[in-house]
This record gives sequence, C-alpha cells and structure tokens, in this order.
Amino acid sequence: MIISKTPFRISFLGGGTDLPVHYRRAGGAVLSTTIDKYMYVAVNRRFEDTLRVAYTRTEIVKSPEELQHELVREALRMVGVERGVEVVTIADVPAGTGLGSSSSLTVGLLHALYAYTGRFVSRERLAREACQIEIERLGHPIGKQDQYAAAYGGFNFIRFNPDDTVFVEPVVCPPEVKRKLFDSLLIFYTGLRRDAGSILSEQAGRAEEKRRVLSRLCGLAEEGREAVARGDLEAFGRLLHEGWELKRTLASGISRPEIDAWYEVALASGALGGKVLGAGGGGFLLLFCPEGCKERVRASLAKLGLREFRVGYEPQGSRIIYQDW
Repeated sequence: MIISKTPFRISFLGGGTDLPVHYRRAGGAVLSTTIDKYMYVAVNRRFEDTLRVAYTRTEIVKSPEELQHELVREALRMVGVERGVEVVTIADVPAGTGLGSSSSLTVGLLHALYAYTGRFVSRERLAREACQIEIERLGHPIGKQDQYAAAYGGFNFIRFNPDDTVFVEPVVCPPEVKRKLFDSLLIFYTGLRRDAGSILSEQAGRAEEKRRVLSRLCGLAEEGREAVARGDLEAFGRLLHEGWELKRTLASGISRPEIDAWYEVALASGALGGKVLGAGGGGFLLLFCPEGCKERVRASLAKLGLREFRVGYEPQGSRIIYQDW
C-alpha cells in the first residue's frame, strides 16, 4: 500500500492571472501558501483484476475508461495503471470551499500512483501533469496555481510565463515575520458553497475586457512579496483589501451581499483586508488582522454565526507518508 499526503492552499494575491487566457498573453503571478489541511490518497494492490475507487461513493469497474470519477480515471491513464488496484481518497475539508482541493487530489493521485509503480517523479512533473489532466484533458476552466502549490508546498511567489513555463520562488523573509503573518490571519467558513467552474468560465470570457484589472492583480502579488520581505505586514493587509476589491469585479458570482456584509463588519472591527478564498462566491473568508484587533474581529463574526477555521503553515508539498509492499 502507498499513501500520499498533499496539502491544501491559501492564495493571497494574484488569483485569476494564472488562467491560460491571461498569462499566455501578459504573464501572471500568484502569492500563496500551503496549510496544514490535507488530501490523502491510498493505493493498494487488489486481489481481483478490477479497479475499486472509494470517495463519497464507491465504484468497481474493469478499466479506467468506465470510471465516473474523472480525476482518478485520467490519473490512472496517465500513469499507466489499468487494473488490479484500489484507490481511496480522504480529505480534511470538503470540495468547493476554495482551498484547491481538486488540484491537491490530482497531485496526490499522481504521486501515489507513480510510487505504486516504483517511479519517483519531480515536484515539477507532478504539477505539470496535474495541469495537463485538469486543464487540457478535462477542459476545466481553471488556472495553474493550485497544482504547483500542492506539489511544491510552502510560502511561494509563483510566476506563470507566456510560454507555459512556471517558476516557483520561495518567499524569503525572517522566521518571525512569517510567524507574525500567520498569527494575523483569521479564516471563517461562510457556509456557502459555489460552482468554481461557472465563476472561472465567466472570468475567462471577460479576460480581455478586464486586462488592466488582471495586470494590477499580478502586480499586487509582487508587491505583496516585497512587503513581506521587508516585514511590512500592514502594507500586506492593505494589498489584500485592494486585491479583493479588484477581484470581485472580474465576474458576477465572486461575491454575494452576505459576504460583502460580513467583510464590512470585519473591516469595522479592525481588519485591514481580506478575501474569499478560491474562485469566490462562498467557502472560506480570509481576513488579515493587525496586532490588537484579532479578538474583536473574531467576536464580531462569531456573533453573525460564522465558524472559525483554524489553520497552520505547511512547509512541505505532496509526499509519500506510507509505503508497504
């Protein structure tokens, strides 16, 4: 049996510029980090010469082509595993909440399946092939940031080039600055679920119209990295606010009236900035709270019925945590 453990991510700045329709023309950049919430994938040899896949439901089929779970199907086909295995997936957080779970699953599937066949593959290959599965083979209207965050792990500035190359650059800052940054974050579950595909499809369709906004979002990722590097976390918080104000103009479903109301309460309680994680429309609300106001923001949103979601920093990307032949 092989078990892979792949982290979820928080995207701070630059989201949307990792869509091919934008970065292939103007380049893109994202500032993101992985967190201590994970996708687990177990792959085990099966006695029967069939495939068994267990997630929220269970499928038993004779070949990958028969699978309804498209990510598992395409990962099996890419790695070349056709029969005689069992694949089980377990997630710390449900899908559709803005933490990049689909890409963490794809990266974790590839990692576990390659390990099962006795092959070591690089982080770059895991990310690149996960992008091929989700974007090229399945045609999902998503970007590339989640796959690279999941494969590499850590706090990174990720650059997307017009020639489709991707550079992952760790954010360099003193440990105490990184600790203070994470201590300044609050995350709340909104209880709202959304269809990221429809939001991103609309966003991609308006990419030409929103070119200037996307270029500014790309610049904010660079400015965010620089602010963290010099230890100016209040500037980082203000950049989050500017980024959210810009991002919500990219597509109609990115925000909702109730999200806007919660965000205004957070700002009035002392938060400097924040955003809805992922494509928007629901999931988790991230807030940056300078020293001295975190408890006030926490209490204000708890009164409105929002549930806090506590996370920590994860420095590693996808890894094999169990191997038994």
